[in-house]
Amino acid sequence: MPAAGNFKVCVCGASGGIGQPLSMLIAMDSNVAELAIYDLSTAPVPVQGVAADLSHFERKCKVTSYARDLQSGATPSEVLKEALTGCHLVMVPAGVPRKPGMDRADLLKVNIGIAQEIVEACAKFCPDAIVGLIVNPVNSVVPAMAELYRRKGLDSKKIIGVTTLDVVRANKFVHEVTGAAVDQINIPVIGGHAGSTILPLFSQDAAGKTVPADKLEALDKRVQDAGTEVVTAKAGKGSATLSMAYAGARFASAVLSGLAGERRTECAYLESSVTELPFFSQRVTFGPKGVEEVHPIGPLSAHETKRLEAVKKQLKGEIEDGINALPPASKL
Repeated sequence: MPAAGNFKVCVCGASGGIGQPLSMLIAMDSNVAELAIYDLSTAPVPVQGVAADLSHFERKCKVTSYARDLQSGATPSEVLKEALTGCHLVMVPAGVPRKPGMDRADLLKVNIGIAQEIVEACAKFCPDAIVGLIVNPVNSVVPAMAELYRRKGLDSKKIIGVTTLDVVRANKFVHEVTGAAVDQINIPVIGGHAGSTILPLFSQDAAGKTVPADKLEALDKRVQDAGTEVVTAKAGKGSATLSMAYAGARFASAVLSGLAGERRTECAYLESSVTELPFFSQRVTFGPKGVEEVHPIGPLSAHETKRLEAVKKQLKGEIEDGINALPPASKL
C-alpha cells in the first residue's frame, strides 16, 4: 500500500449530477495523487471536458478521462482497463434515476446491469480496491454485486454501499432542532439506504438524546424522506446531487485515510453479521486493509427497537430482490 497522499481513485459516472462535484471533491483530497474519471460518450457533458476543468486546480492530483463510445462496440472492461489498474478506491455514482412511470423493479433491472459492467471490470483490473456503490437501489444492488465478487472468489466486503448521506442529514437535522454544534454531532444510521429502512439512532449521540420526545418521530421520518424533500424542492428537475457528492467524498476520505493508516469510522452498507440479515448498514472502521471492523448495533431506545424490526422485514425482501436479479453464475 502506498504512503498517504499517493492513492489512485476512479469515479465511474463522472459527468453526471453527482459525478462532477464528487470528482471535484476527491481531486481536492490530499490523499489522492491520481484521479481517473469515466463516463459514456453520450453524457451531456463530455468527460474529457470535466477532466480538463479539474486539471486546472492548484492540487497535485493528476486527472485522466476515459469515455466509452457505445457505437464503437467497446466493452466497459476494454475502456476501463487503464483507468482501474492500480486503483485503491472506485466510486460508482453511475446509473439512471427513477423516471416517471418507473417502479423499483424497473430501476433495479436497469441499474444492476450498469453496476455489473463496472464491478466486473473492477474484479478484473483492481480486485483489491474498495468499490463504493452509489447506484440505486443500493439495498439491492450491493448484495448482487457482492455475490458477483463471491462467485469470482474475491472479497465480497470490498463491495460497499455508500450510506453516508443519511448520517450527514441526521447530523444536520439534529443541529437544527437542538442548536448543538454540528461538528460535535455524529448520529449512527443503520439498516438500509431507502425510505423506512433508514434508521437513525438518535439515542446513541449526546445531542441526539436531547431531541424533545414530541419531535423525535417527525425527525426520524424527515431523515427517511430527505431525498424526496430535495426532489420536491427542485420541482422534479433534479435530485440530491450536491449533498450526495459531499457525502460520497466524506466516505472516500474515510477509506483513503484508513488505507494510509489513520483508522476512520463511518456508517456503510455491506455484508454483515450484526443481525440475521446478510447485508446491513452499520458503523464500520476502515484501516490499512480496508474494512477492519464492523461494529455491533449497540443499545437502542424503545422507539428504535420497534423500528428495527420493521427495517429488517423491509430490507430482507430488498436484499433478496437484488440477488435474484443477478444472472445465474453460468452467465457471468
